[in-house]
Amino acid sequence: MRLRSTIDFLLYDWLKAESLTTRSRFTDHSRNTFDAVMDTCERIAREKYAPFNRTVDTQEPQFDGEKVILPQCTYDAREAYAESGMLSAAQDYEIGGMQLPYTVEAAANCFFAAASISIGSNMLTSGNANAIMAHGTDMQKQVFAANEFNGRWAGTMALSEPQAGSSLSDIATRAQADGADFESDPLGPRYRLKGNKMWISAGDHELTENIVHLVLAKIPGADGKLIAGVKGISLFIVPKKLVDTEGRLTGERNDVALAGLNHKLGWRGTTNTLLNFGEGRYPVRGASGAIGYLVGQPGEGLKCMFHMMNEARISIGTAATMLGMAGYLASLEYAQNRPQGRPVGASGKDSSKPQSRIIEHADVKRMLLAQKAYCEGALALNLFCARLVDEQHTGSEQEAADAKLLLEVLTPIAKSWPSEFCLEANSLAIQIHGGYGYTRDFPVEQYWRDNRLNMIHEGTHGIQAMDLLGRKVIMDGGKGLQLLAARINSTIQKALQQEKLACHANQLARALAEIGAATKSAWATGNPQEALANAVPYMQAFGHVVLAWIWLDVALAVLAMDKDLAIAAHRGSMAAQRYFFHYELPKISGWLQVVKSRDMTCANLEEEAF
Repeated sequence: MRLRSTIDFLLYDWLKAESLTTRSRFTDHSRNTFDAVMDTCERIAREKYAPFNRTVDTQEPQFDGEKVILPQCTYDAREAYAESGMLSAAQDYEIGGMQLPYTVEAAANCFFAAASISIGSNMLTSGNANAIMAHGTDMQKQVFAANEFNGRWAGTMALSEPQAGSSLSDIATRAQADGADFESDPLGPRYRLKGNKMWISAGDHELTENIVHLVLAKIPGADGKLIAGVKGISLFIVPKKLVDTEGRLTGERNDVALAGLNHKLGWRGTTNTLLNFGEGRYPVRGASGAIGYLVGQPGEGLKCMFHMMNEARISIGTAATMLGMAGYLASLEYAQNRPQGRPVGASGKDSSKPQSRIIEHADVKRMLLAQKAYCEGALALNLFCARLVDEQHTGSEQEAADAKLLLEVLTPIAKSWPSEFCLEANSLAIQIHGGYGYTRDFPVEQYWRDNRLNMIHEGTHGIQAMDLLGRKVIMDGGKGLQLLAARINSTIQKALQQEKLACHANQLARALAEIGAATKSAWATGNPQEALANAVPYMQAFGHVVLAWIWLDVALAVLAMDKDLAIAAHRGSMAAQRYFFHYELPKISGWLQVVKSRDMTCANLEEEAF
């Protein structure tokens, strides 16, 4: 299957997205409206994004001391995306949204990610606005979120600091109450922020008339000192330019200064910044300190920000998936057209015969099938998680509760598994191209560079793994893991009834039991140091079991449509499913061995021995 047909199959034949139109929120929609959105996004991605993927990679953002300079294609792509309505696709009609199911929004956004992941940062704007909608005041929603959804303004998330990195408990950005009347500001309790933020994507540009930063900072205690740990963290809206209660620019520049641009391995089309808040470069009302408005309650900043972070994690998983998919499709086309080598017969190669196309070689087929299994499986997982979002918001009380719990468990996998294995797909795409793969004559080297960032974006592998094993699978007495296991077992029972799938159903059942046993063994001593020493191998194995389940469920949908597999695309899907069970799922035993034995080889090695 190619991208559109793959998405259509997963959306309609597997996830039954059309059935969402029976729910009151989506009754105005039909498959026709869903398809119209997909058509529009596919066209914009083809016309405004894909032709300029190399342009934004080679013409990186530049800072002239006053403003950031970007190529014109970035402005054109951003304008087309905003005009499409996709920034507010899932929002209420009352604020200019389309009330689309999030499943459809996520599927439509895949086209942009595949065409050029770094030409825009729209997911940050939508995520920023969604966080404000979830935790902000009515005025904050009206002024800030609404103007992000309509495309006037852009949004960021400003968490990391140069000295703290991923350790948010160590952030030092300070927020002081701004005057005796700070609590009476109609835009929210008003503070002055001072500090530095690092690695802020889309932190400065001229694409929009304003930028809305969501900034984590600490409010000092009564003794004037910052509260240690994450409990002291609060969340603030800090606009680049100050605005009034009608959303109009006041003409005042906030005290937010661009200190410099980071130039990364990939995603080069997106500005990545070091921002100084409150250094006094742009004094506001006669004083230094960036004006910020408190979101939610003091000390609950992480709770509010995690609304955006979790959404961003799933989006990063999708970005990784689509970069892998782009590389797969590029290497498939190359393999179908590149002649090299000849078949080996009983007497060796016959040089008098014409060359074979490299897709005829078994090892090239192996590499293509691996990419297909990784990328199409990851895409199915991404869309399944999007479907859970719709269940959470529009399902029955029990469906919503189950969807929320499943999302909690699956989010670390949805972010990290594609980031690792779709990156491996990009590596295989380069391998298929041979020496040409390392050159800029072909796009696969850029796909690899762009995708390498996603193992770090929105939390490293190690952070996601500790979240999974240290919190998600044991919270509430393991209810999330139990719910996921029940879903997997339901698929297993159905697959046992299919001759083509029964052996794989039994294989998955054994793998699931192995995950359960490893989880118990990891925590057998109750010592977090021992339990989490091998959290990443645990997450790799857990992710493989989840992907095996996804593939088995997809295979059931294929057989329901085409029992005799008369359609070539369906035979391809079944081959990818078999590949995953034959080549990938057996790997979990090695990963889980160190988890079950609580192996401390890495954790206990003294620094001097390295």
